[in-house]
Amino acid sequence: MPGADVRVESDDNVHYVAHVVNADFAGLSRIQRHRRVHAAIGEALGREIHALSLDLKTPEEAGQTASGD
Repeated sequence: MPGADVRVESDDNVHYVAHVVNADFAGLSRIQRHRRVHAAIGEALGREIHALSLDLKTPEEAGQTASGD
């Protein structure tokens, strides 16, 4: 996702949490945000990627400044 700050974590290399901070999420519902990320991941979701939780925020929601600090 261009312009997004993406961090993926896994404690067991099976279950993953993707933390995505993107200004493009502003004004979108939770479902709309999830749909955008699912579209970006593509066909790997459900094949190579099985257990993925999403934490999707705008920079403001994540407490980041405009410069990303």
